[in-house]
Amino acid sequence: MKIVAVLPPVVELPEPSPGYLFNVERAYNLHEYFASKGHEFVTLSDAKESLEPHLADMSIFICSPFYPAYLTKELINRSPNLELAVTAGIGSDHFDLEACAARNITVAEVTGSNVVSVAEHTVMQILILLRNFIGGHQQAVNGEWNLPKIGAYAHDLEGKTVGIFGFGRIGQRVAARLHPFDVKLIYNDPYRRKDLEAQLGVKYVSFNKLVETSDIITIHSPLTDKTDTLFNRDVLDRTKQGSYIVNTARGRIMDTAALVDSLKSGHLAGYAGDVWYPQPAAADHPWRTMPKQAMTIHYSGMTLEAQHRIEIGTKAILDNFFEGKAQKQEDLIVEDGEIVSPSYKIK
Repeated sequence: MKIVAVLPPVVELPEPSPGYLFNVERAYNLHEYFASKGHEFVTLSDAKESLEPHLADMSIFICSPFYPAYLTKELINRSPNLELAVTAGIGSDHFDLEACAARNITVAEVTGSNVVSVAEHTVMQILILLRNFIGGHQQAVNGEWNLPKIGAYAHDLEGKTVGIFGFGRIGQRVAARLHPFDVKLIYNDPYRRKDLEAQLGVKYVSFNKLVETSDIITIHSPLTDKTDTLFNRDVLDRTKQGSYIVNTARGRIMDTAALVDSLKSGHLAGYAGDVWYPQPAAADHPWRTMPKQAMTIHYSGMTLEAQHRIEIGTKAILDNFFEGKAQKQEDLIVEDGEIVSPSYKIK
């Protein structure tokens, strides 16, 4: 059986990192795993150019949302032996899920593997934006000491209204981490969680109220037909003057050009996140040079601890597949010809 995985190329690190697993060489320690089972394991760093020779006979395909390979309907139809597509992480929108369902290909992801990592990254970026950290840091590096230039645009988080769009595992952990800051927490999600509202100090509101009343909006929704470019020019125009947005969900939830224009006009005071579209982002992607931003590459869920959890979870999915056991229901996105994940069933 042939298994194909798309992972980043090997690069020389400034210092050794024995815990780093996310490249074609380490591959979450899957080389040893598949060798022990007698399967052929191929790792690629460029899906567009290198995947072609393997379509005809690959049975399992593995990739990551941080370095995604876009498994389109056309590629799926040219992969007659494909039985299982695994997201080594969370978020399987880089697979054509309807095409997978039509071909009865199982799609699974490692649910929960990086929720802590992404939640912490989100809180960090909220504080970086509000405290104007980037400007202050640049002055420290450049030998400047212009306090008014930085302090004039720095804010406390306490007392602000934080709107959480998407209240799944990550959104809930963001709420838990922000609660001690004495903020007003509101959320919107297709599934209201009354059981958690008192515990986490959050209040359910409509999408429009969240957009129009939040000082900070943090996005934790999956990318679906409904959320694709949901934050378009109209929605961004309805956000509060001087508000901030943090997006660690999916880049395509934002309208790329509308976001740039809103920041340039001064309507939005800042934007941060680590998700782009497509990924990896081109060198000339407009978000790299737009003002008032604290963007990072998509690494929020790739801490060394998260990589270890992804390794364990990916191997568990593969063990179940090889042993003919049922997958954990929470890991399943597509099964038996149907999209079964509640997140991706929403239209």
